[in-house]
Amino acid sequence: MAAPRALAAVAAALLLAAASQAGKYSREANEGLAAPGAKRREAGEFRVVRLNQVWEKAQRLQLSAVKLAELHSDLKIQEKDELSWKKLKAEGLDEDGEKEAKLRRNLNVIMTKYGMNGKKDSQLVDTNYIKDGTESDTLDDPRLEKLWSKAKSSGKFSDEELDKLWREFKHHKEKIHEYNILLETVSRTEDIHKNVINPEENLVKEEILHNKHRELKDKLRSINQGFERLRKVSHQGYDATSEFEEPRVIDLWDMAKSANFTEKELESFREELKHFEAKIEKHHHYQKQLEISHQKLKHIEGTGDKDHLNRNKEKYAMLEEKTKELGYKVKKHLQDLSSRISQGLQHNEL
Repeated sequence: MAAPRALAAVAAALLLAAASQAGKYSREANEGLAAPGAKRREAGEFRVVRLNQVWEKAQRLQLSAVKLAELHSDLKIQEKDELSWKKLKAEGLDEDGEKEAKLRRNLNVIMTKYGMNGKKDSQLVDTNYIKDGTESDTLDDPRLEKLWSKAKSSGKFSDEELDKLWREFKHHKEKIHEYNILLETVSRTEDIHKNVINPEENLVKEEILHNKHRELKDKLRSINQGFERLRKVSHQGYDATSEFEEPRVIDLWDMAKSANFTEKELESFREELKHFEAKIEKHHHYQKQLEISHQKLKHIEGTGDKDHLNRNKEKYAMLEEKTKELGYKVKKHLQDLSSRISQGLQHNEL
């Protein structure tokens, strides 16, 4: 009788241990972190479970090769920010939950940008400007539509300049969308704030609201400056002496000139923006090559030439990785530059 009892005890212990481990893995999944090392690679592309879920969903959608690479870069930035936030949270440095709320907003923007937020026709215009599908894209703003229509029919722009201008219009649409998401979040926070009774909580909520209002103000300033620029360019054409061409760089430069920078700091920032624009141009080059390689691969698949197909698959995989890598570097650099300008604008308000 002793032996069966001993076996039963061992079995119970094993079941208890298994249940404990299952609970541990469930908690890890709920917190959003995938297993490290080799297990992480098996689990998915990213170290954050919910980002893997977004990536897997995107794989099932019919997104272009360039757009998938762009999404990958966006998710890598989100992953970096989420892992940084997790460290802050462990150190008790996000008690008010503001950084976590910002991460949720950023993910919401990404989901909407690629048409994965569950809403019909919510996808933002394709960031892959290489394709000429401008006629089927909408700007969702009568003022922008009117400006774009006038610019196209004005005869002031070459085809290349029209492509560049269209990118500026798309960039402006994305800025408006991000502003609207933040505005909606602020409205919800204000509603919650009205119901707070505890004075200490009240101070925390007021600080959160103050930060969000400042962010709204910065975004609105950027939108107004951007619209004025679009209006001017649409009516007058491009200035041959214009310092920058890339929409994101133009935005940064306009805001930098309004920030609290010394003349020397501004000149240094100008030089950095030139390097940043060159990095963006390199990324655009690889995006174009990736799109060409993707189209070529589809054509070769129909020929049945396996050797030719394998060679092109290798080239495509190399271009895909390089495009993802450059996309991540561009977005990280943009994030750093935007943060510095934001700090300069905050000094103006002090």
